[in-house]
Amino acid sequence: MRFFQKILTVPAPAKVNLHLEVLDRLQTGFHNLESIFLALDFGDTLHFEPAENEKTAEITMKGLDLGLPLEKNIIFRSLGLFREKTGLEKGLNIMVEKRIPPGGGLGGGSSDAAAALLALNRLAGFPLDRAALLETAAVLGSDVPFFIYQTAAARVTGRGDIIEPVKAPRLFFVLVNPGFPSDTAAAYRLLDEYRDKFKIPHAEAQSRGDGIEKEIFSDPAQWSFKNDFLPVFGERERSVYNEIIGKLRELGAGFAGLSGSGSTCFGVFTESGNAQRAADSLREMWNFVECCGTWSGGD
Repeated sequence: MRFFQKILTVPAPAKVNLHLEVLDRLQTGFHNLESIFLALDFGDTLHFEPAENEKTAEITMKGLDLGLPLEKNIIFRSLGLFREKTGLEKGLNIMVEKRIPPGGGLGGGSSDAAAALLALNRLAGFPLDRAALLETAAVLGSDVPFFIYQTAAARVTGRGDIIEPVKAPRLFFVLVNPGFPSDTAAAYRLLDEYRDKFKIPHAEAQSRGDGIEKEIFSDPAQWSFKNDFLPVFGERERSVYNEIIGKLRELGAGFAGLSGSGSTCFGVFTESGNAQRAADSLREMWNFVECCGTWSGGD
Protein backbone atom coordinates (compact mmCIF):
# COMPACT_ATOMS: atom_id res chain seq x y z
CA MET A 1 0.00 0.00 0.00
CA ARG A 2 1.47 3.36 -1.02
CA PHE A 3 1.76 5.95 1.68
CA PHE A 4 2.83 9.55 2.08
CA GLN A 5 6.19 11.00 3.07
CA LYS A 6 5.25 14.51 4.19
CA ILE A 7 3.08 16.05 6.89
CA LEU A 8 -0.61 16.29 6.03
CA THR A 9 -2.65 18.97 7.83
CA VAL A 10 -6.47 18.76 7.95
CA PRO A 11 -9.19 20.80 9.68
CA ALA A 12 -11.75 19.39 12.10
CA PRO A 13 -14.56 21.96 12.18
CA ALA A 14 -16.89 22.41 15.12
CA LYS A 15 -20.66 22.23 14.64
CA VAL A 16 -23.75 23.66 16.27
CA ASN A 17 -27.21 22.14 16.39
CA LEU A 18 -29.54 24.85 15.19
CA HIS A 19 -32.37 22.48 16.08
CA LEU A 20 -32.33 19.31 18.20
CA GLU A 21 -35.46 17.30 18.79
CA VAL A 22 -35.16 13.96 20.60
CA LEU A 23 -37.78 11.53 19.35
CA ASP A 24 -38.70 7.93 20.19
CA ARG A 25 -36.36 5.75 22.19
CA LEU A 26 -35.09 2.65 20.40
CA GLN A 27 -34.75 -0.83 21.87
CA THR A 28 -30.98 -0.36 21.71
CA GLY A 29 -31.30 2.52 24.21
CA PHE A 30 -30.47 5.14 21.60
CA HIS A 31 -32.99 7.70 20.38
CA ASN A 32 -34.15 8.86 16.99
CA LEU A 33 -33.30 12.49 16.37
CA GLU A 34 -34.45 15.37 14.22
CA SER A 35 -31.62 17.87 14.04
CA ILE A 36 -29.99 20.53 11.91
CA PHE A 37 -26.20 20.53 12.02
CA LEU A 38 -24.21 23.50 10.80
CA ALA A 39 -20.40 23.34 10.57
CA LEU A 40 -18.32 26.34 11.65
CA ASP A 41 -15.08 27.89 10.45
CA PHE A 42 -13.72 27.34 13.95
CA GLY A 43 -12.32 24.02 15.11
CA ASP A 44 -9.33 21.79 15.71
CA THR A 45 -6.43 21.10 13.33
CA LEU A 46 -4.80 17.68 12.90
CA HIS A 47 -1.29 17.07 11.55
CA PHE A 48 -0.20 13.60 10.35
CA GLU A 49 3.46 12.65 9.93
CA PRO A 50 4.89 9.20 9.07
CA ALA A 51 6.88 7.41 11.76
CA GLU A 52 9.65 4.89 11.25
CA ASN A 53 8.24 2.01 13.29
CA GLU A 54 5.24 0.15 11.91
CA LYS A 55 1.93 -0.05 13.80
CA THR A 56 2.99 2.67 16.22
CA ALA A 57 1.05 5.83 16.93
CA GLU A 58 1.88 8.88 18.96
CA ILE A 59 -0.78 11.51 19.55
CA THR A 60 0.15 14.83 21.07
CA MET A 61 -2.19 17.67 22.00
CA LYS A 62 -1.55 21.38 21.90
CA GLY A 63 -4.00 23.87 23.32
CA LEU A 64 -6.80 22.32 25.36
CA ASP A 65 -5.64 19.18 27.16
CA LEU A 66 -8.24 16.42 27.31
CA GLY A 67 -6.26 14.43 29.86
CA LEU A 68 -7.19 11.12 28.21
CA PRO A 69 -4.97 8.03 28.04
CA LEU A 70 -3.98 7.20 24.47
CA GLU A 71 -6.22 4.15 24.17
CA LYS A 72 -9.32 6.21 25.01
CA ASN A 73 -8.54 8.98 22.54
CA ILE A 74 -11.11 8.85 19.71
CA ILE A 75 -8.41 9.59 17.13
CA PHE A 76 -6.49 6.52 18.31
CA ARG A 77 -9.70 4.49 18.04
CA SER A 78 -10.23 5.83 14.51
CA LEU A 79 -6.73 4.72 13.56
CA GLY A 80 -7.33 1.26 15.04
CA LEU A 81 -10.55 0.76 13.08
CA PHE A 82 -8.91 2.01 9.90
CA ARG A 83 -6.02 -0.43 10.36
CA GLU A 84 -8.51 -3.30 10.85
CA LYS A 85 -10.37 -2.47 7.66
CA THR A 86 -7.40 -1.74 5.41
CA GLY A 87 -4.39 -3.55 6.83
CA LEU A 88 -2.51 -0.26 7.16
CA GLU A 89 0.68 -0.81 9.17
CA LYS A 90 2.55 2.46 8.73
CA GLY A 91 3.45 4.23 11.97
CA LEU A 92 2.16 7.72 12.59
CA ASN A 93 2.83 10.79 14.66
CA ILE A 94 -0.37 12.81 15.02
CA MET A 95 -0.41 16.28 16.50
CA VAL A 96 -3.73 17.90 17.38
CA GLU A 97 -4.20 21.62 17.86
CA LYS A 98 -7.16 21.38 20.21
CA ARG A 99 -9.49 24.39 20.34
CA ILE A 100 -12.97 22.86 20.69
CA PRO A 101 -13.82 22.43 24.39
CA PRO A 102 -14.59 18.80 25.34
CA GLY A 103 -18.12 18.07 26.48
CA GLY A 104 -19.21 21.31 24.88
CA GLY A 105 -21.84 20.11 22.41
CA LEU A 106 -19.74 21.28 19.48
CA GLY A 107 -18.77 17.85 18.16
CA GLY A 108 -15.06 18.23 18.85
CA GLY A 109 -14.26 14.56 19.37
CA SER A 110 -16.55 13.48 16.54
CA SER A 111 -15.01 15.97 14.14
CA ASP A 112 -11.49 14.86 15.12
CA ALA A 113 -12.47 11.23 14.49
CA ALA A 114 -13.94 11.99 11.08
CA ALA A 115 -10.98 14.18 10.10
CA ALA A 116 -8.65 11.33 11.07
CA LEU A 117 -10.58 8.78 8.99
CA LEU A 118 -10.66 11.08 5.96
CA ALA A 119 -6.96 11.91 6.28
CA LEU A 120 -5.92 8.29 6.72
CA ASN A 121 -8.00 7.28 3.73
CA ARG A 122 -6.34 9.93 1.60
CA LEU A 123 -2.86 9.05 2.78
CA ALA A 124 -3.41 5.36 2.12
CA GLY A 125 -4.65 5.96 -1.43
CA PHE A 126 -8.41 5.94 -0.79
CA PRO A 127 -8.96 2.23 -0.01
CA LEU A 128 -12.37 2.97 1.57
CA ASP A 129 -15.35 4.41 -0.27
CA ARG A 130 -17.81 6.76 1.44
CA ALA A 131 -20.10 3.91 2.50
CA ALA A 132 -17.23 2.16 4.29
CA LEU A 133 -16.13 5.41 5.91
CA LEU A 134 -19.67 6.10 7.13
CA GLU A 135 -19.94 2.57 8.52
CA THR A 136 -16.70 3.07 10.43
CA ALA A 137 -17.78 6.53 11.58
CA ALA A 138 -21.05 5.21 13.02
CA VAL A 139 -19.09 2.79 15.23
CA LEU A 140 -17.14 5.71 16.70
CA GLY A 141 -20.13 7.90 17.58
CA SER A 142 -23.49 9.25 16.48
CA ASP A 143 -22.16 12.64 15.33
CA VAL A 144 -19.17 11.32 13.37
CA PRO A 145 -21.03 10.51 10.09
CA PHE A 146 -22.03 14.17 9.64
CA PHE A 147 -18.39 15.23 9.47
CA ILE A 148 -17.55 12.52 6.92
CA TYR A 149 -19.78 14.33 4.44
CA GLN A 150 -17.71 17.53 4.74
CA THR A 151 -20.85 19.58 4.19
CA ALA A 152 -21.60 22.95 5.75
CA ALA A 153 -25.12 21.99 6.84
CA ALA A 154 -27.37 18.95 6.98
CA ARG A 155 -30.64 17.60 8.27
CA VAL A 156 -29.64 14.75 10.55
CA THR A 157 -32.07 11.99 11.54
CA GLY A 158 -32.04 8.39 12.76
CA ARG A 159 -29.61 8.11 15.66
CA GLY A 160 -27.44 10.64 13.87
CA ASP A 161 -26.47 8.39 10.98
CA ILE A 162 -28.89 9.63 8.31
CA ILE A 163 -27.39 12.73 6.73
CA GLU A 164 -29.17 14.92 4.18
CA PRO A 165 -26.87 17.81 3.18
CA VAL A 166 -28.60 21.14 2.63
CA LYS A 167 -27.38 24.54 1.52
CA ALA A 168 -26.08 26.71 4.32
CA PRO A 169 -26.60 30.45 4.70
CA ARG A 170 -23.69 32.74 5.53
CA LEU A 171 -24.21 33.45 9.21
CA PHE A 172 -22.02 34.49 12.12
CA PHE A 173 -21.90 32.84 15.51
CA VAL A 174 -20.80 33.73 18.99
CA LEU A 175 -19.99 30.61 21.03
CA VAL A 176 -19.95 30.82 24.82
CA ASN A 177 -18.85 27.89 26.94
CA PRO A 178 -19.66 28.21 30.66
CA GLY A 179 -16.52 26.44 31.82
CA PHE A 180 -18.01 23.06 32.65
CA PRO A 181 -18.66 20.05 30.39
CA SER A 182 -21.90 18.19 29.76
CA ASP A 183 -21.91 14.40 29.57
CA THR A 184 -24.05 13.24 26.64
CA ALA A 185 -25.13 9.91 28.15
CA ALA A 186 -26.08 11.60 31.43
CA ALA A 187 -28.06 14.25 29.53
CA TYR A 188 -30.09 11.57 27.75
CA ARG A 189 -30.83 9.88 31.08
CA LEU A 190 -32.03 13.21 32.47
CA LEU A 191 -34.22 13.70 29.41
CA ASP A 192 -35.83 10.27 29.79
CA GLU A 193 -36.37 10.80 33.51
CA TYR A 194 -37.87 14.25 32.88
CA ARG A 195 -40.30 12.89 30.31
CA ASP A 196 -41.26 9.95 32.50
CA LYS A 197 -41.83 12.23 35.48
CA PHE A 198 -44.06 14.67 33.60
CA LYS A 199 -45.55 11.96 31.36
CA ILE A 200 -44.30 13.67 28.23
CA PRO A 201 -44.51 11.25 25.29
CA HIS A 202 -41.58 10.78 22.96
CA ALA A 203 -42.57 12.19 19.59
CA GLU A 204 -42.25 10.02 16.52
CA ALA A 205 -40.10 11.04 13.61
CA GLN A 206 -41.78 13.34 11.14
CA SER A 207 -40.10 14.70 8.05
CA ARG A 208 -39.71 18.46 7.95
CA GLY A 209 -38.79 18.08 4.30
CA ASP A 210 -37.78 21.21 2.44
CA GLY A 211 -39.03 23.35 5.33
CA ILE A 212 -35.67 23.11 7.06
CA GLU A 213 -33.70 24.66 4.22
CA LYS A 214 -36.28 27.41 3.77
CA GLU A 215 -36.25 28.21 7.47
CA ILE A 216 -32.47 28.45 7.87
CA PHE A 217 -32.39 30.98 5.03
CA SER A 218 -35.01 33.11 6.78
CA ASP A 219 -34.34 35.76 9.43
CA PRO A 220 -32.91 33.95 12.49
CA ALA A 221 -35.27 36.00 14.66
CA GLN A 222 -38.13 34.09 13.00
CA TRP A 223 -36.70 30.60 13.54
CA SER A 224 -38.88 28.07 15.36
CA PHE A 225 -35.93 25.85 16.25
CA LYS A 226 -35.51 24.37 19.75
CA ASN A 227 -33.34 22.09 21.85
CA ASP A 228 -35.14 19.40 23.85
CA PHE A 229 -32.32 19.17 26.40
CA LEU A 230 -32.55 22.74 27.66
CA PRO A 231 -35.42 22.22 30.18
CA VAL A 232 -34.13 18.97 31.70
CA PHE A 233 -30.91 20.05 33.42
CA GLY A 234 -30.60 20.83 37.11
CA GLU A 235 -31.11 24.36 38.37
CA ARG A 236 -27.39 25.21 38.31
CA GLU A 237 -26.78 24.28 34.69
CA ARG A 238 -30.14 25.54 33.47
CA SER A 239 -29.72 28.94 35.09
CA VAL A 240 -26.26 29.38 33.55
CA TYR A 241 -27.50 28.40 30.10
CA ASN A 242 -30.48 30.73 30.33
CA GLU A 243 -28.24 33.56 31.52
CA ILE A 244 -25.90 33.16 28.54
CA ILE A 245 -28.74 32.77 26.03
CA GLY A 246 -30.49 35.83 27.44
CA LYS A 247 -27.30 37.88 27.24
CA LEU A 248 -26.71 36.82 23.64
CA ARG A 249 -30.19 38.02 22.74
CA GLU A 250 -29.65 41.30 24.57
CA LEU A 251 -26.49 41.82 22.51
CA GLY A 252 -28.35 41.44 19.25
CA ALA A 253 -28.43 37.73 18.38
CA GLY A 254 -31.41 36.97 16.17
CA PHE A 255 -31.49 33.47 17.63
CA ALA A 256 -29.70 31.94 20.62
CA GLY A 257 -29.70 28.42 21.97
CA LEU A 258 -27.83 25.45 23.39
CA SER A 259 -25.78 23.22 21.10
CA GLY A 260 -26.15 19.47 21.41
CA SER A 261 -26.65 18.28 24.96
CA GLY A 262 -24.54 21.21 26.21
CA SER A 263 -22.57 22.88 27.44
CA THR A 264 -21.84 25.55 24.79
CA CYS A 265 -24.46 28.17 24.00
CA PHE A 266 -24.49 30.09 20.74
CA GLY A 267 -25.94 33.25 19.26
CA VAL A 268 -26.68 33.71 15.57
CA PHE A 269 -25.99 37.01 13.82
CA THR A 270 -26.44 38.12 10.22
CA GLU A 271 -23.66 40.73 10.39
CA SER A 272 -20.03 39.99 11.29
CA GLY A 273 -19.50 43.30 13.08
CA ASN A 274 -22.48 42.77 15.37
CA ALA A 275 -21.23 39.29 16.25
CA GLN A 276 -17.73 40.58 17.02
CA ARG A 277 -19.04 43.35 19.27
CA ALA A 278 -21.19 40.86 21.16
CA ALA A 279 -18.20 38.53 21.58
CA ASP A 280 -16.04 41.37 22.89
CA SER A 281 -18.68 42.20 25.50
CA LEU A 282 -19.12 38.58 26.58
CA ARG A 283 -15.37 38.06 27.03
CA GLU A 284 -15.63 40.29 30.09
CA MET A 285 -17.83 37.62 31.71
CA TRP A 286 -16.76 34.25 30.27
CA ASN A 287 -13.36 32.69 29.60
CA PHE A 288 -14.33 30.85 26.40
CA VAL A 289 -15.98 33.11 23.82
CA GLU A 290 -15.41 32.49 20.12
CA CYS A 291 -16.67 34.50 17.15
CA CYS A 292 -16.88 32.51 13.91
CA GLY A 293 -18.92 31.93 10.76
CA THR A 294 -20.40 29.19 8.63
CA TRP A 295 -17.81 26.71 7.37
CA SER A 296 -17.11 27.01 3.65
CA GLY A 297 -16.60 23.27 3.25
CA GLY A 298 -13.73 21.19 1.92
CA ASP A 299 -10.29 21.11 3.43
